[in-house]
Amino acid sequence: MTNYRKVSTANDTRTELHDVLGLTGAEVSMNHLPAGTGVPFVHAHKKNEEIYIVLSGKGKAVVDGDEILLQAGDVVRISPEGKRQFSAASDSELSYACIQVKAGSLEGYTAEDAVMC
Repeated sequence: MTNYRKVSTANDTRTELHDVLGLTGAEVSMNHLPAGTGVPFVHAHKKNEEIYIVLSGKGKAVVDGDEILLQAGDVVRISPEGKRQFSAASDSELSYACIQVKAGSLEGYTAEDAVMC
């Protein structure tokens, strides 16, 4: 048994990594919206916050009615209750990663959770 898994999401519109990588503490999805398209629904969460990392392109997020312009390098955190929807600009695709974790669950991170081997 190995301590890692590797997959490619280069050609996928959306890939939820919990299944393909066997994630146990977070959900991560890789998302690609062609120019002029968007996620066809508004959603919120019961317990999970989401962190969106814009990898390329430009577009917008609408959160609780507020429009947030997005471009490569932007990072947005949305509370569980925030009603959200994403779309690509009319002249640009939008690629982003979304990390979903239970709000308030982080107990240790970086050096606090690391073990020198």
